[in-house]
Amino acid sequence: MIREIVLYGDPVLRRKGDRVTSVTPEIRQLAEDMIETMIDARGVGLAAPQVGESLQLAVVDVSHDPECISYLRVNGEECAIEDISPLVFINPELKGSRETETDVEGCLSFPDLRGDITRPAEIKARLETLDGNILEIEADGLLARAIQHEVDHLMGKLFIDRMSRARKLSLKRTLREMQRDWESQRTGW
Repeated sequence: MIREIVLYGDPVLRRKGDRVTSVTPEIRQLAEDMIETMIDARGVGLAAPQVGESLQLAVVDVSHDPECISYLRVNGEECAIEDISPLVFINPELKGSRETETDVEGCLSFPDLRGDITRPAEIKARLETLDGNILEIEADGLLARAIQHEVDHLMGKLFIDRMSRARKLSLKRTLREMQRDWESQRTGW
């Protein structure tokens, strides 16, 4: 089922998600719905808070562009992106490299808003699957960026928080309007 994507202004986007302590049929259904929603929205990732659920659950799929990474290791073994896609994970732990890179990012909770975001160029992530397996992923490129973006969501952090001060200042009016739009949808005013 395609779910409604929560837009900027909704407080759920600023909350740290609760750890998933038990993978219930409802959690599995939520993950399936999130994959369907992400695909429908033409995104490469989606976090549970973006569909109104304050949980540490996210989905990522960059397999449409296998050239978007130069390496991927899962549990120490070389791996093809298609072998782990779509990637569904809970309760992530993440370490980034000291080397950073800047690239343009967008977010499904901020329609039509994009910005240059600096992030670690490579990651090491410890991700738990819905089946209880632990994936230790080492990657770069779009996969590393997408995982970092979604983990930020799970911690209540938004990509606008990583924008330069000047860019945030230039977006102040747009963000204020987005906030007002959300409030008026919620209250009917």
